[in-house]
Amino acid sequence: MKHLLAFEHRNSAIAPRARFLKRLVASLLAGAAIVAVSLAIGMAGYHFLEQLSWLDAYLNAAMILSGMGPLASPQSVAGKMFAGTYALYSGLVVVVIAGIIFAPVFHRFLHKFHVEDEAGSGSPAEARDDTPRAKRSSKSRNAARPGAKGGAS
Repeated sequence: MKHLLAFEHRNSAIAPRARFLKRLVASLLAGAAIVAVSLAIGMAGYHFLEQLSWLDAYLNAAMILSGMGPLASPQSVAGKMFAGTYALYSGLVVVVIAGIIFAPVFHRFLHKFHVEDEAGSGSPAEARDDTPRAKRSSKSRNAARPGAKGGAS
């Protein structure tokens, strides 16, 4: 599993499509596992603190986790504290799950963009143009100035 979630370095070649798809499936499974654990926590809290049936506890936990809000208002102090804390937790979990699921897609996009950028500009030194000014020819300096002799006008 660790190998599936470890991404290649920016200087490495882009991972083959099969490895990318395995990473995507692994990240989807990791996101689904977090959802399942979060639902179990919410169901347990509503069932034991508010004495809701398991079905109603599932419904409330799923509604809060999805951002819709609870259906049954908590009656006890412990239930209200749990509902508020679970709502805050759920808001953060949605962001974390989105990050986990989209990480392989985002990484592949950036990696592909980086590889295409290097392929289109020649060597990395040419892309950065980090050669000292004194070593450049006067023709290349003049070409950079509009209207200069030998440059674009």
